[in-house]
Amino acid sequence: MPPEPLPSADPQAAHRPVVQPRWTERLHGFGPVIGLVLLCIAGTLLNGDFATLDNAMNVLTRTAFIGIIAVGMCFVIISGGIDLSVGSMAALIAGCVIMFINAMGPALGSPLLAVVLGAVLAVVLGAVFGLAHGLLITKGRIEPFIVTLGTLGIFRAYLTYFADGGALTLDNELSDLYAPVYYASLLGIPVPVWVFFIVAVIGGLILNRTAYGRYVQAIGSNEQVARYAAVGVDHVKIMTYVLLGVCVGIATLLYVPRLGSASPTTGLLWELEAIAAVIVGGTALKGGAGSITGTVIGAILLSVISNILNLTSIISVYLNAAVQGIVIIVVAFLQRGKR
Repeated sequence: MPPEPLPSADPQAAHRPVVQPRWTERLHGFGPVIGLVLLCIAGTLLNGDFATLDNAMNVLTRTAFIGIIAVGMCFVIISGGIDLSVGSMAALIAGCVIMFINAMGPALGSPLLAVVLGAVLAVVLGAVFGLAHGLLITKGRIEPFIVTLGTLGIFRAYLTYFADGGALTLDNELSDLYAPVYYASLLGIPVPVWVFFIVAVIGGLILNRTAYGRYVQAIGSNEQVARYAAVGVDHVKIMTYVLLGVCVGIATLLYVPRLGSASPTTGLLWELEAIAAVIVGGTALKGGAGSITGTVIGAILLSVISNILNLTSIISVYLNAAVQGIVIIVVAFLQRGKR
């Protein structure tokens, strides 16, 4: 008996019109850019000093620290995770770097070598802390929220302990040697802005042009399906937290020469700003979708909001964090149900 023929395709399918994305969906992708442009126009109208080159460089320099951390946070959130400890991690790394440089400067007899090794230490410590997070989350089977909430308190408590409740300060000679890392410029653009740009470009290439980046997005979309597809889910997750830790280390080594000290208030609410930048940039809170470009624009947008508030005194500068919190809630409300 001959086999039955396979069911044919729907004869009407070829004649059905291709559904194009609605204009509102297309507009959504440009939302952060449109918001940034409108804010810049509003800032210029409210205060003429906003549109100056010096103010623009000031905004970008202050954005660099949070922006670099936000690049790493973007990977974590796309993978379906979260990290609430980045501000406390940055504070502890800053304290450790300052103690290390102060101790090694006289011991090595070369202040420059001590500063270079201190910068390397910042990145290494960030990677180690990120690795600890990744292992606790994947191997320990603990929710990221709980792990990073716990380390948030641990990191800041240890900094407070090392500083004896006060502040850790770089020695004057070492501080002067380290200062160009923050205050120097290249081609008229501050060094932190260049580093932010380089980190963002590398992050974008990793997310969009490598298998690892595709795995991160696949895990955030559906972790179980990713496991069935033979993706090393635990390894990928661990690497996302290591990557975030490295970004925190880079941001911290740029931040230390700004004030030359670390205290229990260093990095306070940086996690709020980093998460806000990622979300405002269009990354889905539930994971699976996001972009580094959007994250960069989100970080700049939040800095522009703070800058406008500082220049115009529309509300108290002490309410900047409240504005960022409101932005997070509003964007999360608009994203509800979206993956």
